[in-house]
Amino acid sequence: MRRFAVVAMLLLATLTACSEKPKSIAWTKVDVGPADPVTLTAHDNQLLVGLRHRGAKVVPELELLDNGKRLPIAVQPNPASPYAFEAIWYSIAYDGKQLLALGGAAGGAHSNTRWTVWTGTPQTGLVEHPQNFFTFGGQTAGDLYSAVLTPSGSALLGSWGGVQTGNDAMVWLPQSNGMWTRQDPSKTALQSTPSLLVGPGFGTTLGDSIVLVGSQVRLAPGVVAQEAAVWRSAKLDTGWKRIVLPEPGGRSQANTATCTTDCVISGYADGQLALWQLDASGTAKRLHGVPAIPVGDKDKLPPPVVDNGKIVQVVAQDNKVKVLSGQDGHWTVQDSTGPSGAPTAAALLPDHKLYLIAGTSVWQTTLS
Repeated sequence: MRRFAVVAMLLLATLTACSEKPKSIAWTKVDVGPADPVTLTAHDNQLLVGLRHRGAKVVPELELLDNGKRLPIAVQPNPASPYAFEAIWYSIAYDGKQLLALGGAAGGAHSNTRWTVWTGTPQTGLVEHPQNFFTFGGQTAGDLYSAVLTPSGSALLGSWGGVQTGNDAMVWLPQSNGMWTRQDPSKTALQSTPSLLVGPGFGTTLGDSIVLVGSQVRLAPGVVAQEAAVWRSAKLDTGWKRIVLPEPGGRSQANTATCTTDCVISGYADGQLALWQLDASGTAKRLHGVPAIPVGDKDKLPPPVVDNGKIVQVVAQDNKVKVLSGQDGHWTVQDSTGPSGAPTAAALLPDHKLYLIAGTSVWQTTLS
């Protein structure tokens, strides 16, 4: 009888331990002044916070958080470019020396986005370079979404009216006079065809390569299939290849990515959170066992981060901030205390500090 009681107690203890809810992650609010944060960019121990100050004469602002110090970076719009004063940061790239920023503000009769390009350094500040209207505008204009810096050069990424049909993925490269020029996607993996529409919506870098993530749509008689996909160049804007992400389900999309020695890609498949890995050779796999967290077309996922080999993805579920962490087949989901509002950006520093934009605030926690 005693042996039975001991076994029962051990079994109960085991079941209790297995059913314990993971501890919540506590976040601390980071002071970035009265402006609203819109972008995060990490490099080594530095964090760039792109801001929008609605009450200021110059709306876009930029701050550098460096070893606990908060340093403002000058933002200098060109008087000849009125939309620069109202720009909202869409993407800011930083390699430790150079800055490249993409801003946008709605304007004109149709309230289309008027794009602005900024370059500089933390020491000299960001300076806006006015472009010809048709650089980013016109009847065949598409969208822009990312600014990137590679060892081989810089680029702006977006879409443009297709050479054949739909929209093509588009790359803009800089000229020596501060102007930017669209490149020709003809006969590359960036071109849409009557049977295959390309649709990347986020860009990053992997060494000299540009990596675009999004989806492709296959068109055939009685067939409309949307599948998560990646486009990767060999070097800057050359040698493009398209990689269809495996196990796409009935309908899938890659939303965002983070690349170090390889890439971790987050998106959705059949309305649920999905994660993929892409190695340097171009081989992709879908990560299994990811908990069923709803993700829809309009949901914005912050880029995933990798800390000590563990993948961390912040996501909204039931109007709460959740933190998914783990590796292929083994995942933990933790609640958060502190942040409110949808998470839109995340960045990890080498000291294991994870920064997050949720709602109109920047939050920080230390990953264990």
